[in-house]
Amino acid sequence: MGSLALLACAGTAPAAAGPFSGYQGSWSGGGTISTANGDERIRCRASYAVDGTGNSLTQRLTCASDSYKFVVVSEVVANGSSISGSWSETTRSLNGSLSGSASGSSYNARIAGSGFTANVSVNSSPSRQTVTISSNSVIKRVSMSLQKGG
Repeated sequence: MGSLALLACAGTAPAAAGPFSGYQGSWSGGGTISTANGDERIRCRASYAVDGTGNSLTQRLTCASDSYKFVVVSEVVANGSSISGSWSETTRSLNGSLSGSASGSSYNARIAGSGFTANVSVNSSPSRQTVTISSNSVIKRVSMSLQKGG
């Protein structure tokens, strides 16, 4: 009888949470945008919708400085430590693919589209997130620190 109870308990163990667990909700904060003309302060808001497994993420990131504004929407799916998906930058009508890796509560990805490539790094804790985007465009680098619930 004891072995049946043990098997029943083993069969109901929860699955490991996916890499996007904890991202769900609204985040906001600030950082720096770097261009050939110098650096500017930037304000950002992010919203994340995450499926119940933590393996699928929809992100909407809106950032603005005195000179720039961009809105990035990403759809990302994790399969083990690999991630893939699509992105679009709606203010400039750019779009393309995303691929990379996830580990723990962080992910690194390369995004590519027509004439545009960038590297994205996201490190997340339950209440804070750092996002860095480095690209080959007029906007060379965006670094931000976001807090959950903003």
